[in-house]
Amino acid sequence: SNPIASTSRRLRSKNPTRTVCRDGQGFRTPRYRGPVPLYIVRHAKAESRSAWTDDDAVRPLTAEGVAQAEAIAEVLAPAAAGPLLSSPYLRCLQTLAPLADRLGLSVLPDERLSEGAPFEPALDLLGDVPDGAVLCSHGDLIPDLLDALVRRGMSANGLPTGLKKAAMVVVHREAGRPVRAEHRPAP
Repeated sequence: SNPIASTSRRLRSKNPTRTVCRDGQGFRTPRYRGPVPLYIVRHAKAESRSAWTDDDAVRPLTAEGVAQAEAIAEVLAPAAAGPLLSSPYLRCLQTLAPLADRLGLSVLPDERLSEGAPFEPALDLLGDVPDGAVLCSHGDLIPDLLDALVRRGMSANGLPTGLKKAAMVVVHREAGRPVRAEHRPAP
């Protein structure tokens, strides 16, 4: 039983037809009636940082990470509506690539989701993206971002202090404001 997919099926059954619209940010996304959360994903397992000799920005996923990315796509494809935004680091782009293939979308790199980035620009990004968006980032930024949302009133009962690789947080919003977050372990 996939709770994300079941929520999506329930939403789609209330409105079987989708319309595609362009919001003020230029994101072209299918819209469903009712609330659709957004998803924050930590990148899947990448090659060892200590063994990697090239630029860290091009450190790829391992075979296990590729399998995790496929599993993320399996979980999110029925629920995500796009856009798909990612840190420009290769491991994050690769994490969302299978989902992009399934949805017929592109993964859009965004520096605000980069490793070592301050949380404030990512917080602004969360306010700009439409419901159904999927964001992929790193283990340093995501906890800071979630802490900032909690300080601003979002309920986050049961969220771990850090996300394991390929884990995600489902963020529910009301009138564009994050109100509740749920942890989903790595698939």
